[in-house]
Amino acid sequence: MISEKLKLDDIDRQIITLVQDDPNLTHTQIAEKINRSQPTVGMRIKKLEKDGILQFQPGINFKKVDLFLATVEINTKRPNVILDMAKFCPFMLNAFRLSGDHNIMILLASSKLDKLDNIVNYHFRSNPDVQSVSMELVIEIAKDFILPIDFDSEEHTPTLEEGCGDKCKYKLAQFKGLVDKVE
Repeated sequence: MISEKLKLDDIDRQIITLVQDDPNLTHTQIAEKINRSQPTVGMRIKKLEKDGILQFQPGINFKKVDLFLATVEINTKRPNVILDMAKFCPFMLNAFRLSGDHNIMILLASSKLDKLDNIVNYHFRSNPDVQSVSMELVIEIAKDFILPIDFDSEEHTPTLEEGCGDKCKYKLAQFKGLVDKVE
């Protein structure tokens, strides 16, 4: 079970469930709902946060906004390079190493579809280390889906020829030696 693996008892599970349902609940409101004291709830939440089990992440609810969200699945010889790229690219919300036919999956977001297409073409389809690329647009989201977004992406106009050009945060990270340079 998930709770056993995370070493959560019934009180921790109740707190997490309440916070997930309504992140604006106060410790006092949670305490009343689970029949515990406010200091107990506060202490438990602090421990859950410290352990990385409970996180409060501000972001954009992609279920409620009119932005393009895409998944890109890649099979590459150098997955670490793509993971490093995702740490800096303002269009890449996150990247995941996968098992199976593709070894990387990336979430991309932008207000303009052509920007996403140019990012995929420049960074992946033209990359000799990438054997396959599949981009899919998310057309419907079942539940609220909150992700942080880098508003700097709107200042970039990526092209197939130059990517984001001089403003590319990934190229700047390579220049500063924060990631390995791609040859």
